[in-house]
Amino acid sequence: MVRRCEEQSTNVPSAAPAPSRFGGAVPPAGRAIAVAGEAIVDFVLEPGGGTTPHLGGGSFNAARTLGRLGLRPVFIGRLSSDRYGRALRGALEESGVSLDGVIETDDPTTFARVEVDARGATSCRFYIEGTSMAGLLPEEARAAMPDRAVALRVGGLGLAAEPQASAIATLVREAGPETLVLVDPNCRDGVARARIAYCERLRDLMCLADVVKASEEDLAYLDPDRTPYQTARALLDRGPAVVLLTNGSRGATVLTAGYEGLVEAPSVDVVDTIGAGDAFGAAWLGGWMADGFGRQDLGDFEAVLRTAEFAALVAGRTSERAGAEPPRAAKVDAEWCFAC
Repeated sequence: MVRRCEEQSTNVPSAAPAPSRFGGAVPPAGRAIAVAGEAIVDFVLEPGGGTTPHLGGGSFNAARTLGRLGLRPVFIGRLSSDRYGRALRGALEESGVSLDGVIETDDPTTFARVEVDARGATSCRFYIEGTSMAGLLPEEARAAMPDRAVALRVGGLGLAAEPQASAIATLVREAGPETLVLVDPNCRDGVARARIAYCERLRDLMCLADVVKASEEDLAYLDPDRTPYQTARALLDRGPAVVLLTNGSRGATVLTAGYEGLVEAPSVDVVDTIGAGDAFGAAWLGGWMADGFGRQDLGDFEAVLRTAEFAALVAGRTSERAGAEPPRAAKVDAEWCFAC
């Protein structure tokens, strides 16, 4: 992939590329990566009129991506006891995700109806009322959160419905100083009854984050009066150290207060883009942790950019498959090897 770096301020010193510090993908004992949010079923409408169920949800997809990178994340969220809930549980386990943070419920599994256009782009309608996803309580989330977590990833549909949205916001606000918080807003029109409150919650959480991964569509939804680039730049003045602005087939723009760079999307045969954005954010977080970096290292722009190149590759491989199916990979010395 080609990248272009531009210095944004002469007051920020250039950081030399750091050598890989990988010593095994799984974080040390007691230093887990937590993923809090939703696990749902996408019913994808086929051209002939039928539907095909795919297990999904932004947080579910992110957890599976991290699991398939060998990082053993802890999923925090509610799963139904129905057959779809059991399938979601099985898919998380099969991908190497810890279920220590799962709260079981008899509420039916949350689902979405998904349409895919000729370019592979998707549109969704969600069915949330009275379903499994939304009922996570703050005290349940606190109890499920690992002690001294090295990272917390939140976002997506889990931030749209109460009480789960407040429960996840609690985790972000109470995250320890050693915990890197990544927020992926993954905005969905029509999922929240009160759009103004929904947008305000997302803006507040992004300001509390260390890293924000957002698409151009996300930032246009949150701030229609500015360009996504302008909104991303403004975010950096309000809290995050890094913004990863994804641009679909045009790759991603990586922004910090002093620098920015472009990561081009890999050339792939796109089947659909379901889960590709979720995979990008999770792969960035996983790559960062696998190289031994933490919250304190976010000022190393070259490392941030290299990790975004890896994230773009994982997202591209995800889009080569139907549904949200991230690739399996392992790190050998300084290189990632993809099994499928």
